[in-house]
Amino acid sequence: MSTAVLQLEESVKKLSHKEFSEFQRWFAEYEATKWDEELERDATNGKLDRMAASALAEYHAGRFEEHRSPKA
Repeated sequence: MSTAVLQLEESVKKLSHKEFSEFQRWFAEYEATKWDEELERDATNGKLDRMAASALAEYHAGRFEEHRSPKA
């Protein structure tokens, strides 16, 4: 593990409960933003084109199932 990661680990361990909650909230938002950026890059670069074409072919061939959310 890198020195930077080890330093972050130690810093996180020293956070109060309130500070840790704030960090978790920030990190979740940061991670979601990074994910969105990566997905956008992949879509722009054509990395998703083959998967989309395959899914559409399956749909048009009638080989699909409607997604249903489980009932609570």
